[in-house]
Amino acid sequence: MSELFPAVAARSDRPALRCGADSLTYGELARAAGSLGARLGGVERVAVWATPSARTAVAVVAALLAGVPAVPLNPRTGERELAHILGDSAPGAVLAGPEDILPAGLAKLPRIDVGLDATGSLPAALDATGPLPAAGEEEIDSESPALVVYTSGTTGPPKGVLLSRRAVAASLDALAEAWAWTADDVLVHALPLFHVHGLVLGILGPLRRGGEVRHLGAFSVEGVARELGAGGGTVLFGVPTMYHRLADALSDDEGLVRALAGARLLVSGSAALPVHDHERIAAATGRTVVERYGMTETLMNTSVRPGGQPRPGTVGTPLPGVELRLVDEDGSVLGACDGEAVGEVQVRGPNLFSGYLNRPEATAAAFDGDWFRTGDVAVREADGTVRLVGRRATDLIKSGGYKIGAGEIENALLDHPGVREAAVTGEPDPDLGERIVAWVVPADASAPPVETELADHVAGLLAPHKRPRAVRYLDALPRNDMGKVLKKALPTAGRT
Repeated sequence: MSELFPAVAARSDRPALRCGADSLTYGELARAAGSLGARLGGVERVAVWATPSARTAVAVVAALLAGVPAVPLNPRTGERELAHILGDSAPGAVLAGPEDILPAGLAKLPRIDVGLDATGSLPAALDATGPLPAAGEEEIDSESPALVVYTSGTTGPPKGVLLSRRAVAASLDALAEAWAWTADDVLVHALPLFHVHGLVLGILGPLRRGGEVRHLGAFSVEGVARELGAGGGTVLFGVPTMYHRLADALSDDEGLVRALAGARLLVSGSAALPVHDHERIAAATGRTVVERYGMTETLMNTSVRPGGQPRPGTVGTPLPGVELRLVDEDGSVLGACDGEAVGEVQVRGPNLFSGYLNRPEATAAAFDGDWFRTGDVAVREADGTVRLVGRRATDLIKSGGYKIGAGEIENALLDHPGVREAAVTGEPDPDLGERIVAWVVPADASAPPVETELADHVAGLLAPHKRPRAVRYLDALPRNDMGKVLKKALPTAGRT
């Protein structure tokens, strides 16, 4: 396999990354990461205190150049979860910025500071005229782990997902083919750098292509408008919460309209983008938002292709090299592409992870032969397009003899002008088996849409058996750092 970052090896003066006042060319990144990587000899794994900064990017690239798996740590992780991750991954050191205040749980690890000088262009104490440190990644086995990324732990302690260099390269190259992603692109985003979306796609993706990444540090409408406008950004990555805020601002911000209209590619992921936000952005800018589907264990599986007919609610077709099938509860493969047959998504291809760290039983259970069981449920349209309808464990509702995906009901609810946010769950019902419950954040809290109106709205768009049987109103939906709704928090959060 070729090296992960040919442009870093070339060490040119092209801009590589910028975050706030910190910026690095490819030559400076090679010097910074190469020097840091040279200090990692003998370390089996290294933790990275993954703040939204240029230092995090330098630290991860340094580890990859040195062939040392990086374990990105969420700075907001609680004490118990952090202790579990450190005990499970056993990093030999932690990479952090010199100004970072680390929790007590990291005190026993050797700390290596990732310092940048006052201009944000070179590591502190490095001689800018001296020779560049050797990268040395050419001889690293492509199957060796590049990253250990921990899952959210929704069904137990977080599991460490082993992502090989092969999987990272294969997924990024498949996206490059699907999106025509090149060295000429300038990616703008404000995603966390401890997840696949922000770190692998948002940092390693541009660096593999030889393009530029501009991380905003923290999301703001003004920052997006600036970097996509006068800043010359061509691609925007975001999650639905970010696009919702952008859609809200479009009517009063002509500069934002021009900035989004001028972008080559707008990509949303991590959760479904509501139809209403798709429509508002397209109407104001003429640009459609591309959705894609992936997860920590698989990296990216499918994507809508840029320039195609907009189809909100779908996540496109499999990426090059990825095979996808739907499997019924009895284990049979669903061959129908009728937009109705619901099955679990299973995938295989070079994008798959190598296993869960220290969890051989969990790894074995995650596979059906060489097919990975995603736990997501979906339908396929006549042309093979995938439409996700939820998670098998929380979003597959069996009501009145029907198998119903919560996701399609959520999209229908979001199409109602009186609904700002929506989530759907099932709860036991003596007659139906399960009844559909809608959790709604009204657009106007003082005048929420009534229950019968919402039920009729869903029945009219989908089918009568998919209408909510109960509606509960909230001020906000509980979400994680990536904007995904935490449905297990809903039963104690709502009021009828």
